[in-house]
Amino acid sequence: MTSKEVLAWLGRADVYVLDQWMRGRLRPPIRLLDVGCGDGRNLEPFLRARAEGGYEIHGIDASAEAVSKTRALAAALAPSAPPANFRINGAEDLDPLRDGTFDAVLCIAVLHFARDRAHFDAMLRGLWSVVRPGGLLFVRLATKPGPGIAAVPLGHGRYKLGDGSERFLVEESDLVIATTSMGATLLDPLKTVQVDGQRAMTTWVLRRPG
Repeated sequence: MTSKEVLAWLGRADVYVLDQWMRGRLRPPIRLLDVGCGDGRNLEPFLRARAEGGYEIHGIDASAEAVSKTRALAAALAPSAPPANFRINGAEDLDPLRDGTFDAVLCIAVLHFARDRAHFDAMLRGLWSVVRPGGLLFVRLATKPGPGIAAVPLGHGRYKLGDGSERFLVEESDLVIATTSMGATLLDPLKTVQVDGQRAMTTWVLRRPG
C-alpha cells in the first residue's frame, strides 16, 4: 500500500484507537462494540478488515440518525455485516447486548454527556457489564482541566468549558478509584491532553480480570 492508501484504509478513526490496534490489543479474532458510535468513524478500519475475517463488529448510539449512518457505512465497507449489529441504545442500559460479552468495548466522547454523577455511574456500569473476562474497555472522555483553562461549575458535576460546550467532568483521581472498585487493571497510564487551551481529554484503558 502507498501512504495515501494506508490513510484511506484507516479512515477517520481516532488516533488513540489506532494506537491500541497497532499495539495488538484490537487485532482479530475479536468481538468489538462501539458505544456511542455516531456515524461509525471509529469503526471504519475494522469494517474494512472484516472482509479478511476475524472481526464481529457492533455499534450502538442513542441517536437513530447516527445508527442509520453507521448502518450505511457498514453496508458500504462490509456488506456482510448484519444491520442488526448496529442499534439504537443508550450506554446506561445494555441489557439487550448481554446475550454475549465483548472482547473490546470502545466508548469515545460519551461519558462526559452524563446528566449527573448517578447517570455517569450508570453508563460506566453498563459498559463494564458487557466486557468479557479478560476483555478491554477503551474510554476517551473530557475531564477537569488544569490551571489556566476555564471550567465554570453549573451544578451536578457539569461545567461550561471555554469552547462553550457543557460537560460532566471527573478528576483523574475519580478514574483511578473507579478502576480499583471495578477490580480492573489499568493497561496504560492515564493520558490527559489539553485541547486548544479550552478543555482536557483523558484516555482510560482497562482490562477486565479473568
